[in-house]
Amino acid sequence: SCWLSSSCRIFPLLSCGADGGASSGRQAAEWRSYALRKARREQQLVSKRLLRDEATEEAEGGCVVVILGEAEIQEFLRLAQRGTEEKERERALVSLRRGLQHPETQQTFIRLEGSIRTLVGLLTSNQALLQLEAARCLHELSHSEQSAVAEACLPATSYLLTYLSGHSSDFIELCLYTLGNLIVESEAVRRQLLPQGIVPALAACIQSPHLTVLEALGYALSQLLQAKEAPEKIIPLVLGSTLPQHILQLLQPGPKLNLGVAVEFAWCLHYIICSQVNNALLITQGALTTLGLLLLDLAAAVQRTEDAGLELLVCPVVRCLSNLLTEAAAETVGGPMQLRDERVLAALFILLQFFLHKQPSLLPEGLWLLNNLTANSPSFCTSLISLDLIEPLLHLLSVSNVVSVLVLTVLCNIAEKGPAYCQHLWPGLLLPTLLDTLALSDTEVVGQSLELLQLLFLYQPGAAQAFLQQSGLQALQRHEEVAQLQDRVHALQQTALHG
Repeated sequence: SCWLSSSCRIFPLLSCGADGGASSGRQAAEWRSYALRKARREQQLVSKRLLRDEATEEAEGGCVVVILGEAEIQEFLRLAQRGTEEKERERALVSLRRGLQHPETQQTFIRLEGSIRTLVGLLTSNQALLQLEAARCLHELSHSEQSAVAEACLPATSYLLTYLSGHSSDFIELCLYTLGNLIVESEAVRRQLLPQGIVPALAACIQSPHLTVLEALGYALSQLLQAKEAPEKIIPLVLGSTLPQHILQLLQPGPKLNLGVAVEFAWCLHYIICSQVNNALLITQGALTTLGLLLLDLAAAVQRTEDAGLELLVCPVVRCLSNLLTEAAAETVGGPMQLRDERVLAALFILLQFFLHKQPSLLPEGLWLLNNLTANSPSFCTSLISLDLIEPLLHLLSVSNVVSVLVLTVLCNIAEKGPAYCQHLWPGLLLPTLLDTLALSDTEVVGQSLELLQLLFLYQPGAAQAFLQQSGLQALQRHEEVAQLQDRVHALQQTALHG
């Protein structure tokens, strides 16, 4: 994911790259991409998932996978179709499924004429056990790393969609993960699924009372929303359905909130928001309020538990809020999140502390939200001061250059609000802290420090004189020859010396 800057010092976090624009004529920073998620979460974004019943695998004789040849595959298919007993037919499909766990068997299977047609025929069987085993065979194929193998499953997609309205939660879950795997594979699969009605099918399925079904549905939907053609062809359909309202309901904080389900749908919401197709609609449906309340709930939760899974939900929730706050519509719904500023900021600082100690790679996420909250809101800036949160913010400057730039950006947001705000920032720890940042070689950190100093010199009487008395000019001299900084260094020197 990349940081994308926009006007008014508000920076949405988008999952695609883009160039940042300047704010108020200032030079825009070039924001780097960061590894913001745990490896497990990263692997589950655009990737396939395999659903296997470990107990069943053990009962079938362990996990040894036997490569099947053409003759064996044909024999298992023949027995599955024409076996004299249902148990015999089921055993044939189990053996076939075990073989299909190997890539070589998968390749052999799709080369055999009529093999997929036979499997689809068994999928439509009126015998539940045969139907389930046929679906498991298709699931193994859908998980293949070979695109030709997964695409061979195309004839089954309409049936998989139909079965989402069935009664067996286990079978629906299996169909959803299979569809999710196929969606990942190619645009051809997605092109077929859209006219077959995957969006209304998912909208109907999201009302299931079964958590396993909902989590699987979230996975399938998240794969669909990440497709390169999603903003033009998929997300408008999703926004036109009941899916967004149901997603927001599933993200409502409270005893019914399930972490696994919420994580999946929070990422779904993130991809919808990043598309920027119609974020105003999401805001009118209450997305800001729901996410704001969930943020408060998560802050309370990290104080109560050591559960390492909470950051998997915090990350997309913070991203969603950050991006929605960049929308003009956010200003027309009664203020950001329609919540008291103090509650939001207190919750965010609790999460920043949590990130600092447990997940430091997520600190930039929280600071981007703080930046977007303070960019155009004097009331949030006032709350930041009244809650004595400036000093904790300054302590974060030692974490990394990335974090330093974000902290300094938030301080610039406060200073920009005028003399009354600068008076609360100065002097305290700020001057020695800024002198320390000027000793660094990172041009982004130094550049943001220069911008903050310029605002302080403008609005805070005595700031320039104090800077000079603390050897500020010598600190500036080391950056005079840096191409990206020399103009701002010269301007600041002139302001300090001559006002």
